[in-house]
Amino acid sequence: MCGIAGLYHLNRKTVPAYALKSMCDVMRHRGPDDEGYVFFHVRDEPYKYEGYWVEFAQNVPAAKSREEWDHAFNGNGDFNLALGHRRLSIIDLTPTGHQPMSNRANGLWITFNGEIYNFKELRQQLKETGHSFFSQSDTEVIIHLYEEYGLEALNRLNGIFAFALWDGQKNRLILARDRYGAKPLYYTVQNNLLIFASEIKALLEVEGVQARLNHRALIDYFTFQNTFDDLTLFEDIHLLEAGHYLVIEDNQISKKQFWDFRFEEGPDEGESFYTNRIQELFSQVIKRQLISDVPVGSYLSGGLDSGSITAFASKIIPRLMTFTGGFDVATAVSIENFFDERDKAELISRKFGTEHYQMVIHAGDLEWALPNVIWHMEDLRVGMSYPHYYLSRLASKFVKVVLAGPGGDETLGGYPWRYDLIKGCRTCGEFERISYQYWSRLIKDEDKKNFFTSQVLQSFDGYSPLESFKKIMNKDVNSNFIKKALYFDAKTFLHGILVVEDKLSMAHSLESRVPFLDNELVDFTTSIPTKYLINDSWIKSANNDVNLSGKYIFRRAMEGTLPKVILENRKQGFSAPEQSWYMQRLVNYIKNVILSERSLNRGYFKRQYIEKVLEEHTAGKMNHRLLIWSLLSFEWWNRIFIDGEKIEDIRGLNSGHGAPPGI
Repeated sequence: MCGIAGLYHLNRKTVPAYALKSMCDVMRHRGPDDEGYVFFHVRDEPYKYEGYWVEFAQNVPAAKSREEWDHAFNGNGDFNLALGHRRLSIIDLTPTGHQPMSNRANGLWITFNGEIYNFKELRQQLKETGHSFFSQSDTEVIIHLYEEYGLEALNRLNGIFAFALWDGQKNRLILARDRYGAKPLYYTVQNNLLIFASEIKALLEVEGVQARLNHRALIDYFTFQNTFDDLTLFEDIHLLEAGHYLVIEDNQISKKQFWDFRFEEGPDEGESFYTNRIQELFSQVIKRQLISDVPVGSYLSGGLDSGSITAFASKIIPRLMTFTGGFDVATAVSIENFFDERDKAELISRKFGTEHYQMVIHAGDLEWALPNVIWHMEDLRVGMSYPHYYLSRLASKFVKVVLAGPGGDETLGGYPWRYDLIKGCRTCGEFERISYQYWSRLIKDEDKKNFFTSQVLQSFDGYSPLESFKKIMNKDVNSNFIKKALYFDAKTFLHGILVVEDKLSMAHSLESRVPFLDNELVDFTTSIPTKYLINDSWIKSANNDVNLSGKYIFRRAMEGTLPKVILENRKQGFSAPEQSWYMQRLVNYIKNVILSERSLNRGYFKRQYIEKVLEEHTAGKMNHRLLIWSLLSFEWWNRIFIDGEKIEDIRGLNSGHGAPPGI
């Protein structure tokens, strides 16, 4: 896992190459182990060895302007392509794994973020066809795979990745992102200058790139608590979609999709076939994703997914290190009393003999962490994420790689209460109406005129979030509504979770891997018949609790591996008891942030609506925890990215006692 960055001028004009180091430095948390830079004089003729590039490690000339940069190169600093890299060393810790990496012979260069889990098999296949290698890294395999197969190489990669590859033979730049979007890649084009990086804050290091609010993203975010496709909260800054690549060639940028989810109702092979195959594939997946030259651990929430990962990984790694985040539920109300799953995590840890570490998160921890969380998140997405920030920090003290659970619910039917809403649908129109209403998690369309100010409503210029919703929904032509719902979950909610997973693990230089999104496993699970995903009669309690009807076939596959109490436990996400905390300990903090004159004077939201939301929540009339979190996050987003408040200054402002540990 690393941070990548680059600049390329479509018309071969000089790029602000002097900005590349600062672009990479602002992402040093993604790669504290090494750094590298390469600058190119791209001409119209094909690659020539002499005078084509200038390469640096840490010793990049110090320059704050184009003039200083040009002077440092004696007038030869007019580069029109620049690639940079910050390295978190996981595979091949030697200098041969340094990036940007090149095969030198054919003018191919790559700056790569991610892990390719099948790189050893690909490496062997390529050696048999005559390729030779100088390193033991997966990065080099991508170069040779592209040499052999061109862009079709993307379909052969089983892993999580975002990379930029320069093909000097064709004068072609390729930006690519993995199937599921586990690794981010942002870009902007300004005056024919393409700027790209793993994080938005790196783009903002380039002169002329400004942080401005995207109003279409604003209304989408406060509808779905998410944004779809290439949309970000930053105007003119795009997120390359999962399973897509950009080709920059002949002064043009073209975008293509190389993979998409296909949720199909496959032929019924019988229950035992599916349970046996899941066991077989899951064992192979965990073994494949444990490949590393540094210590690997696992999150352990006490649930089905993390418990299964731990069970299989502990067979390979003795005394596997596991990490749990618990919550102070002493004052929690209602169902939130069950949000602390430390007892179940400890049960699994004892069974599999893991070296277990845990922490307890309290209400006040949100206030401590939120500015840093938003600085790392940048591109606001689903749910309350600060517990993940703390848990990643805990894990990073012991390992550099951690296995995480995202993807299991979205591919194996883990949200049965969602599917229960649509089981009676008879038409696509009815299905879309119910789904849109459900996914409007924050502000319903009928409430937007009361929530947004009139000037903000005018800025939407007639745009409706329903357009974004239908754009995703209409990509899937499945007539099975549950499969169609699974597709939408995977393209939107899962993608948001993956963005959070990446940003908050990399905040602590921790690589997070997602075994449930292994290519072979996904290709199998997405074709399992619906009746093996949802079953409300497999145990008596599932009749009364729809939550227990989901992931039926995976529960069956894990029988004999996980304790019965885990298999028959209702799903519980990694979520703090915010409903209670927002009613009690955090009330004053919330009001001081989202009802401050500074916040309200931005002119986005109406005071009366926010006051009503807080009154209803604190009185226990309605649970507005999602909206309150989003309002807090958005205000801090404005302070950091729009107001330009420095994160190092904010750290000491939350309390008179200095910054919290580790922030």
